[in-house]
Amino acid sequence: MKIGRTLLLCTLWIACAPGVYAQGFEVAESTILEEQRAMTEGRVTAKALVQAYLDRIEAFDRRGPHLNAVITLNPNALREAEGLDRERAVKGARGTLHGIPVIVKDNYGTADMQTTAGTMALLGFVPPQDAFQVRKLREAGAVIIGKSNLHELASGITTVGSAFGQTLNPYDPSRNPGGSSGGTAAAIAASLAAAGMGSDTCGSIRIPASVNNLVGLRTTKGLSSISGIVPLSVTQDVGGPLARSVADLAVMLDATIGEDPADSATHLQAGQSRPKFVEALEAGALKGARFGILEPLFGDASDDQEVIRMVRSAIEDLKKEGATAVSVPMPELLAALDGSSVINAEFKEDLANYLATHGNPPVHSLEEIVSGGLIHASLEAVMNARMASKGRDSREYKIALAKRAAIQQTILKLMEDQKLDALVYPTMRRKTARIGEPQGGSNCQLSASTGFPAISMPAGFTGDGLPVGVELFGRAFDDAKLVSYAYAYERATHRRRAPARTGRLNLPLLTWQSSAQAPGANSTVSAQFTFDQTTNELTYHVTAAGFPEGDILAATIHRATKGDSGPAISVLSNHGFQSIAGTEKLSDPDREKMMSGGLYLRIASRSKSTDNLRVSLKPPARN
Repeated sequence: MKIGRTLLLCTLWIACAPGVYAQGFEVAESTILEEQRAMTEGRVTAKALVQAYLDRIEAFDRRGPHLNAVITLNPNALREAEGLDRERAVKGARGTLHGIPVIVKDNYGTADMQTTAGTMALLGFVPPQDAFQVRKLREAGAVIIGKSNLHELASGITTVGSAFGQTLNPYDPSRNPGGSSGGTAAAIAASLAAAGMGSDTCGSIRIPASVNNLVGLRTTKGLSSISGIVPLSVTQDVGGPLARSVADLAVMLDATIGEDPADSATHLQAGQSRPKFVEALEAGALKGARFGILEPLFGDASDDQEVIRMVRSAIEDLKKEGATAVSVPMPELLAALDGSSVINAEFKEDLANYLATHGNPPVHSLEEIVSGGLIHASLEAVMNARMASKGRDSREYKIALAKRAAIQQTILKLMEDQKLDALVYPTMRRKTARIGEPQGGSNCQLSASTGFPAISMPAGFTGDGLPVGVELFGRAFDDAKLVSYAYAYERATHRRRAPARTGRLNLPLLTWQSSAQAPGANSTVSAQFTFDQTTNELTYHVTAAGFPEGDILAATIHRATKGDSGPAISVLSNHGFQSIAGTEKLSDPDREKMMSGGLYLRIASRSKSTDNLRVSLKPPARN
């Protein structure tokens, strides 16, 4: 009762204003359970949590690295959170999600915010009711803080569209955040909400989870409803959460799965029960598990090799926790999967059906969207192909359905014959591409074509600081088992690492000076540095004195290798100078090296006594 009275007084006083009642509680990288515990103990309120995340959206999505992940904010979020605080004070919490701020992908219908699916064709469209999973979240007490960007009409894996443009990857803003749920993934990776919702038709939960160091499960088809989600393919579409931790993922799954009269796929056969994800979490789940290493999905291209090495290392980590892993060559797999997607055949019809039954949308067909020029240029070819499709009446569609049935039986027989609990392979065979470049290496089709579950979990980071994912695939309704495997793996490896650019709010600019003098000479180099911790921009002003005219040849920044000389990463000047100034953008790995003293400025000169003069880039120790 004491906590309840305190919370009630707080909400009545409007004293839960930002920075008052949330003081001392940091939402960056916090878990749902930590946030719920803090509210239970009276250390924070739902209103303060919402405001803290709104502040982060302003700092990192609208400013800072300008991620462009959150495209619509709920104007009633603070008011809804305040109501949930009052409810907690009087009745107690509804459950683990009571007062927790979450983000949903903007193809989920929301009756209080526009639902655009990332296309300018649907700007301003507000459906008459929430999507099924949105309604379930609200019933559980979650606050929908806003909606996230996506690849237009969920039709790609790089998250760009005509309505809101390109979302950036918080680990490297020059690269894409995966897709189509890249806005949700970027937002959750950057701690712009506690967790988020995505959809997966062929990898659109798992791919962005992989390249944003998150966990994401494509559930067994029918475990959760797609009612109210703008469709890409009713046969292949699945909706579900992305999260920073497996426990958070389990909480979100428990809240959003369930039977829906409006989605016939959710009407399970008699005797088939839905899993309870939180109850299934077990730290020792990997002991005795037997995994098949699905070799055809590892690839042999040169661009794949760094990711492949990391995924094989992750498999070794699974084995260290008691699992067995055996190689599964399966040479017929790629041919069996080829042509098994039904997206092109179903999209035109499914989109038209959605638009005809969800209020009064501004357009009513794919033809209307394309003929009106209401799509991003990068989608023009694929949309023209989908318009030309003969749909469910085509021979290609019937062949695809037959292939899907066949691959289901082939995979089940393989797993039974080899006594496998799951298959393991890279979520993506290569790292996320630079914005504007094509993205290759997806292994999305196996789960999408069988309807069986698959979970992507962090495998680590490439040498240039980009996240990599490893995927586990299981039999139908083995979802909770996969989540439990991921939980045990997470506890053993601790692969989650926050993006350096989106840490705590109001990170100060770091400013410092460094200098060096040549031994036995009057030649000196002085440098003033300023580092922006939200953009990784290093501003420098370097002054050289005492060098003979024409002696200086270049100024470069290098990585120190084991405290010694290392390769150049940036050229500040390739000619003589007395003073130079400019700005360089560092990668996250080089940012870490700089902080620990692993970068240096080198002055190349003609004189032996002054050549290779070094100035440390290490900032002073911070309190």
